[in-house]
Amino acid sequence: MKKIIKYITLITLIAFTLLTLFLSSSVIFDWFGIRAKEGNYVLFVVWANLISSFLYLCSIYGVINLKKWSIKPLIASIIILILALIGLFIHINLGGLYETRTVGALFFRITVTLIFTILTYLITIKWHK
Repeated sequence: MKKIIKYITLITLIAFTLLTLFLSSSVIFDWFGIRAKEGNYVLFVVWANLISSFLYLCSIYGVINLKKWSIKPLIASIIILILALIGLFIHINLGGLYETRTVGALFFRITVTLIFTILTYLITIKWHK
């Protein structure tokens, strides 16, 4: 059962990472005309997502190799995403343009990253003893 949870977690985290990496880099570097389709995106939120995708990659490597430190990139990602959410609320209060779905997407990303953090803890520290 533990191996199944490990592999499901890894596959889901890899898919989530690749999607995050593709979408955030596409907006930043304007690949495939995605930037125009995003509307009023908030650049620092997109950068926070891109940085998180690289942290997810580090964590994936750690989980595959059962490294105890693999939880740390996920914790760093949660901190970055929470700071981006705070920054987004400041941006909104100052009258900045944004898409309403950005707020929900950040809450979703923080929640998913928290779930991955808990599962990574179980896989690499709690169950690996």
